[in-house]
Amino acid sequence: MALPTKAMATNPSQLLPSELVDKCVGSRIWVIMKGEKEMVGTLRGFDVYVNMVLEDVIEYEMTPEGRRETKLDQILLNGNNIALLVPGGMPEDTA
Repeated sequence: MALPTKAMATNPSQLLPSELVDKCVGSRIWVIMKGEKEMVGTLRGFDVYVNMVLEDVIEYEMTPEGRRETKLDQILLNGNNIALLVPGGMPEDTA
């Protein structure tokens, strides 16, 4: 197998997952958790287990009564409970 060239290294489809998450540090990210919660906040850091620290967070919890929003200054998320990461934050039309 050939070694990746410089052109391949800049192609997002050729990045390792941890490299892509690292590029999101300092920007907004939408985190969909296992269960009924989603978080939108600024990614401040993460580790090899994808535990994450977010700031200026809005937590969305889906309940039988509808969507409940909670604002948090900072949160530490356990990587085992993260199902999906979306760089750029939540789309405006669904917020």
